Amino acid sequence: MKQFSRYAIYVMAQGDFHQEASRWLGWDCRLGRALDHPNVDGLPDSIDALTQTPRKYGFHGTIKPPFRLANGETQTSLQEACAKLMPTLPAAKVDELVIRPLGGFVAAVPESPSASLARLAADVVEKLDGFRAPSSGDELEKRRKAGLSPAQETNLLRWGYPYVMDEFRFHMTLSGKRPMLEADNLAARLGEHFAPLLPKPFDITSLGLLGEDEADRFHLITSYALAS
Repeated sequence: MKQFSRYAIYVMAQGDFHQEASRWLGWDCRLGRALDHPNVDGLPDSIDALTQTPRKYGFHGTIKPPFRLANGETQTSLQEACAKLMPTLPAAKVDELVIRPLGGFVAAVPESPSASLARLAADVVEKLDGFRAPSSGDELEKRRKAGLSPAQETNLLRWGYPYVMDEFRFHMTLSGKRPMLEADNLAARLGEHFAPLLPKPFDITSLGLLGEDEADRFHLITSYALAS
């Protein structure tokens, strides 16, 4: 069995949308292999430079952020818990995905909030929290450098990550952080590029368990169907 340093629960896109977004990033976390970038003109920098930060994660939407396993837990025990939990959780739906800048990076995000997706994310974070090792002091300080609100600080201490529960904002990252004007222009260009592929609606009928390898790249381990 391949050894991983951290694990995460992600929403995975399907079909052509997943394939083209994975090519854009240069890494397919479903297949576990590097891909050649597509030809896209009108960009402010090379695709390799634009995607360097998010590449290792692959194209995904975070549900339970990356975590180290708690003492006494194993990949097998985590897989068993996921296999038991996921079929009890209702599938979710996003009416429409759009490409937008978020604080300097560019991502595919819901055009309007999805209550079903927010509930799904909260349930997974809470019900699998026993598998998460406590955050180290260095990990906490790294998160705090972003400048957290009181609610985000509470989440960090309770759940190991600031942007969960009421602070959860679903996004599928397509670039690293760029200057704001550049991010705006990049979002417009990627909106054109991905427009034919954006699913309407975006049905979330399964979740993936992924692991981070020794090269810091994430791989899909198992996909679990949600309740219909």
